[in-house]
Parts: sequence; structure tokens; C-alpha cells
Amino acid sequence: MQLKPNKYRTHTTIMLGEKNINEEVKVSGWVENIRDHGGIQFMDLRDHYGIVQITFQENEALLSDIHKECCVSISGKVLKRAEETVNEKISTGTIEIMAKSLEVLGKVSENLPFEITSSKETNEELRLRYRFLDLRNQAVHNAIVTRSKVISFMRSTMEEMGFTDLQTPVLSASSPEGARDFLVPSRKHHGKFYALPQAPQIFKQLYMISGFDRYFQIAPCFRDEDARADRTAGEFYQLDMELAFAEQEDVFAAGEEVLSKTLAHFKIGANSAPYPRITFAEAMLKYGTDKPDLRNPLFIIELSDLFTNSDFKPFANKTVRGIRVPGMAAKSKSFFKSMEEFALSIGMGGLGYVEVESEDEGLSSAVTRFKGPIDKFLKDEAKDEIKKRAELQAGDVLYFIADVGRTAENYAGQIRAELGNRLDLINKDSFEICWIYDFPMYEEGDDGKPAFSHNPFSMPQGGVHALENDPYSVLAYQFDVVINGVELASGAVRNHDNQTMVKAFEIAGYSEEDLQARFGALYGAFKFGAPPHAGMAYGIDRLLMLMLNEESVREVIAFPLNGNAQDLLLGAPSEAEEQALRDVHIKVREKH
Repeated sequence: MQLKPNKYRTHTTIMLGEKNINEEVKVSGWVENIRDHGGIQFMDLRDHYGIVQITFQENEALLSDIHKECCVSISGKVLKRAEETVNEKISTGTIEIMAKSLEVLGKVSENLPFEITSSKETNEELRLRYRFLDLRNQAVHNAIVTRSKVISFMRSTMEEMGFTDLQTPVLSASSPEGARDFLVPSRKHHGKFYALPQAPQIFKQLYMISGFDRYFQIAPCFRDEDARADRTAGEFYQLDMELAFAEQEDVFAAGEEVLSKTLAHFKIGANSAPYPRITFAEAMLKYGTDKPDLRNPLFIIELSDLFTNSDFKPFANKTVRGIRVPGMAAKSKSFFKSMEEFALSIGMGGLGYVEVESEDEGLSSAVTRFKGPIDKFLKDEAKDEIKKRAELQAGDVLYFIADVGRTAENYAGQIRAELGNRLDLINKDSFEICWIYDFPMYEEGDDGKPAFSHNPFSMPQGGVHALENDPYSVLAYQFDVVINGVELASGAVRNHDNQTMVKAFEIAGYSEEDLQARFGALYGAFKFGAPPHAGMAYGIDRLLMLMLNEESVREVIAFPLNGNAQDLLLGAPSEAEEQALRDVHIKVREKH
């Protein structure tokens, strides 16, 4: 690091080391701690780069009226620490500065709302209200520095891969990304509104139609949706990319290259590319979710056909799934009871299971029998087939989940995840990455009619002719990247043909007039030689959350909104002055 010395400092902490012993230096930063060892006092001085120890011997007067978090500038000589006082946890741990002078640059005039070094243990609302103090915590500070480094590395990697860094507008029109828009009223155009982009979808497709070959952007996106652990309220950033003259495989290759290089550069242990590819149908059957956590070794098996016309009414003609848990039969009754309580808490009517025992202690463990409340309802033929499908061994437990269609799939996924956590089957230190692809083009909407299941601008597999079939049978060229059960990226091969676009939207309930009114730019552009194109986007916030092993994305964002979509530091959202509302032709209604 190069630093031009000025009146505040000649060095930063990262520049200091044993090479500076006996040099006169000047450093500036914040007082993290003061320790009195009787006749000699020590200060830990913190700057952006780290910590250095300052020693005050026979000049304790310099520390009068100095408190934690004061901003100070200190001059002194660099000395080598005594061997027994070396601190290997910090880069300056073998040296200290013997203070000669101290200047207060910024006083602390109020009591600190929390201890900076333990701020992550403080109530989040208080942390966000004093976020500028929370960001002084070295761990919090380093997370934001890491964010900068990751974004910088990804940007340079994309450029090396031949992508061009291009920007898209923030003030634009609404686009259907599945969440509420943030609307911005227009002053010049009475009664009309801009929308902040939920994603740069339309513009990046227009870039491809404009003749650009490979676009990328670290793009801000805005969605008025509720927060959760892996999603912020309001805004987020993504590594957005689009490729012209591209097929699905081209996007897979580009997506794997930038992600694998990033994880390797920052020494994150992950499974190597090419990543496993799992169809949506297989994911829903085997894992009960389209966001599978592959660290969990348990999987789900299909048993529905064994209970067609069964005498056991809870399973008869239902979707029935099974989960084999090896060696679990030794668990206490309280464990099985707690799993049943969990099942009830998520809406299930109960949770059936059988334990697998050896028929004779002297026989092979492969010769087994069932034990448990479900056993008496299972016919011998069904038992034999279940043993075969689940590869059951003595000591195993087989859980049964039964309900209708997707409900059974979702319940099975939740039971699988809960078992993985309770049995401590998940390696928290590993990254397991996979592609989920072949998503259905449509799903049943709230009105019982077909609705887009994913990105509405995706190309149906088979093109326009595929749309002549049952809508729910149509697959799209849509795909996700999933890491440890978290959706990290979504992408698709785009539809670039008006005839296909009109038919696809017609099935979802939009007329051609609706299409032209809402997406006129894309509809019009497709008339002028649109190339085949495809792309995807990685969520930056989620990636950082996973890389840093944080429980919430708010830990990797410098100034996030809280879980209730409020900026507690600046006080947003706030009321607007009457004149400001008049300027944009807005009148606030009474809340009902």
C-alpha cells in the first residue's frame, strides 16, 4: 500500500512491522481499548486495516480524558515487543509504538450504546440504529471489505471472460418479476409513475438485440417484498449476465467459471465444476424442494403406487413418500415424539414410520422385519418392495409422508431437512453446488388457471409448437444455481420470437394488446432481427452470506433496512412535506 504522509499519519497499521523498528511514525485511528498495568499503560489503536499497540510509559498524562472510540492521532517510536508479550493474532503483534504525543481528532461526548468489540451480540435494531459504530467492529468491518473484494474479483473475472460491463437505467417501467414494484411518481407527467427495476431483464435483452455480445453488470435490484434471512427488504445486488447467440450450455459454462474461480480465489471449499445437474422433477421427488441442500445425505423415495386402493385410508390413493434414515432405530421414543410434533407444527396430520429389525440376531442384517404402528397396515408384497426401493437394513427407520400432490412433496422436503439438522448430518463447512433445470413453464395460479412458474421471458422447450400441448406439460429452458439449500442464481434461455411470446403470454392470460402495452419495447424489438440469447444472475448478498457463514444477508450489507423494511439510521421511510407531495401530484389517503 502506498500512502502519502500528511499531518495526521505517516503509516497505517498494515504498513507497520519489524522493518520499522526504531523509526518515528505517526498513526491515526480509534481507541479500541486502554489497559493499565501499573506504571505503564497500553492502548489498542484501530484503523481500517487492523490494530497496533501503543505504549504510554512515564507519559500517562497523554491519556487524560481519553475514552474508548475517541478518534486520535499518535506520534512515537516503533519498538520490538518483549518475546512474552507478542500477539500472534494481529499483523503488528511483534511491535509496539512508544507514544510521544497524542492529538484528539474526534471526541466521544456520549456513552457508547454498546461495546464495539461485542456489537454482534447486541440487539439488531440497536446495531442498525448506530450502524456507523457497528461497522467499527472488526468482524463486521471485514465483511464489508470482503464484499468489496469479491465484487472486484467477479468484475475482473467477467472482463477476462470477454464480457462488457454495461449499465441499465434505474428509473424505468414496471416489469413482471413476481414482486411489488417501488413506484416513483413523475413531476412532469401528471398521474404517471416510474418503477425501480426488479431486475435489468428487459434492458439486458435489448442490449443483445442491439448487437452487444456479452453483457454483465453488478446490478442494483428493487423489490417491495418482506425480508427473511436470505433476502433483504427493498434492494439487493446481483451479478447479471447475458450472452448473444447462446444456448443453455453456454450459460452453464460461464456461470460455473465465474463462481468456481471466485470461490477458489477466496479459499472456499466447494464441489468442483461441472456442478451436478438435477431436473426440477427429480429435485421435487428426491429432495422435496427445488432448492436442495446436498450436504444432507437423506433422500426421498416414491411409494405412491404401493398404496393404490390400499385399505389404509391415510395412504390410500395419496402421494406417498418415504425417507430412509440409516441406523436411527436406536433413537429414544422422545426423538420420534418430537419429530411427530414437528410434523404437526407444519400442518401434517401425523408422521408414520417403521423401525427395521433383524429377524434373527444370528442372521444377516439384510434379513429384516418391520416394527411400528404402520407395520400392520402393510401387505407382505408391499413390505418386500419397500425394502428393495429403500435398501433397508436392520437398525434403519423409514418415515412415511402422505398427502396430495405437491403438498406431499413439500412436507417430505421439510421432514428431510429437519431430520438432517436434528441428527447433525450436515457438514456446515462444505459448499455443495448444483444446477436445477427443466422447470415447468407454467404452474396453477390462484385462480386455477395457468400462470408463469418462473421467468415469463423464457423459451419453452420445443418452441411455439410445444405451446399447443397441455400447458402444465411444457418445460422451459430455465435453471437455478443452488448452494446448500439456498437459491443463489436464476437464469434462462430467452424467448426471442414474437409468435412464441404472444402464444406463451396468451396461455398465462395476457392478450397481444396487453403484451404490447406492458412490454412494447421488447415486442417491438423482436421485429428487427433478434438473436438467440440467454443469461443468468447471481445474488451477491446471498453469496457473501454463504461465504462468510452468516445467518442473515444483513450482516454483509453496509447499511441494510431492518426486517420491517426500515432504515433506522436515517429514518426511512419518512413522511414527505406537503409541497413535495403537491409537486408530484400525490395526496396521502387516510389509512383504513
